[in-house]
Amino acid sequence: MEGGGSLDSKIESLLNVEKQMRLNGDIAGTKKAAIDILQLCFEARAWKTLNDQIVVLSKRRGQLKQAVTAMVQQAMQYIDETPDIETKIELIKTLNSVSAGKIYVEIERARLIKRLAKIKEEQGQIAEAADLMQEIAVETFGAMAKTEKIAFILEQVRLCLDRQDYVRAQILSRKISPRVFDADPSKEKKKPKEAEGLVEEAPSHIPSLLELKRIYYEHMIRYYSHSNDYLEICRCYKSIYEIPSVKEDPSQWIPILRKICWYLVLSPHDPMQSSLLNSTLEDKNLSEIPHFRSLLKQVITMEVVQWTALWNTFKDEFENEKNMLGGSLGDKAAEDLRERIIEHNILVVSKYYARITVKRLAELLCLTVEEAEKHLSDMVVSKALIAKVDRPMGIVCFQTAKDSNGILNSWAMNLEKLLDLVEKSCHQIHKETMVHKAALKV
Repeated sequence: MEGGGSLDSKIESLLNVEKQMRLNGDIAGTKKAAIDILQLCFEARAWKTLNDQIVVLSKRRGQLKQAVTAMVQQAMQYIDETPDIETKIELIKTLNSVSAGKIYVEIERARLIKRLAKIKEEQGQIAEAADLMQEIAVETFGAMAKTEKIAFILEQVRLCLDRQDYVRAQILSRKISPRVFDADPSKEKKKPKEAEGLVEEAPSHIPSLLELKRIYYEHMIRYYSHSNDYLEICRCYKSIYEIPSVKEDPSQWIPILRKICWYLVLSPHDPMQSSLLNSTLEDKNLSEIPHFRSLLKQVITMEVVQWTALWNTFKDEFENEKNMLGGSLGDKAAEDLRERIIEHNILVVSKYYARITVKRLAELLCLTVEEAEKHLSDMVVSKALIAKVDRPMGIVCFQTAKDSNGILNSWAMNLEKLLDLVEKSCHQIHKETMVHKAALKV
């Protein structure tokens, strides 16, 4: 009791000092008095008194902004010193209520919310942690360091993915432009605020920009895996593969390059997929994994691929992928791989045939007539192929029906080319005649 009494009397005397300093407009004195009060409570381990004094000091009439900022920053240092989790949560909540709505302590409030969300997550309350994090819009904080902002948004995205809220995860991920990771910090011009020292330095535990790049793309892989968007997953792995620290370490880039190859083969055929396929085949590192080079070669070569032979060759590699970095390729991956090989074979057939019977098409694809028709129809619907099926005759026509204008235009072009050729021939004949006449005169 005696210790409690002496603490109260010390706080009372310091409050009087704080009042005098505040009324005189002495910033340094007010800050020192406020910090001393908090230090007294902390040294006495009077956590309840500490919380009460933080609230009392912040609500005093005409309280200086600098004093509130110093007080919140000082109290944040005590969070890790709390004896139990309940005391820690109570202190964080007190500081949150004090900093709420005050723009000059917005960064401190964001850091407090992040710590509270981490505690909630450790307690298994992921939904609550995600809701807490979403309250803060760090992209509007002018004084926060760029890396800290990105790390905060990535934490928001991760919690949304953990609670399987994919729509909100996508919205939050769009707040980060992938171009920000390609910027060279040494060449980047400092903004006026940074030059003046108004932007705070990021805390030491915040990852570097390249580490954040990897985390960002790992989160995006999780998001795209939900919708089995293989091409976007491949592009994410490609971006991770381009990180210098990954490219220097074979134990890191080999599993990632394997993933790039698999997801390229799993992606539906389109111009982006073809471009990535060609650029990957040109990669010198692919020679380290020749199995995958041959896989990509088979997909890019315009020849019919036998599914059973391909699957027997790559089945073990496909199963091994589960033990590799990044986990398995997904439950549907084996079915989708077969689907892509069938689509590739149909495209090959359409290149070599103008018309073909459905029966012969089914033989080439190693499918039943019904299956061949279904796959062909799906490709026509998705506009990956132009074809018409005459079901009574059982004939597939891969040629596009030209309209009358198109036919007339092609004829006009052909006639123009023919007339050009005739003109050139006449000119050559005339030239030869003139040369011979000149020779005869001599």
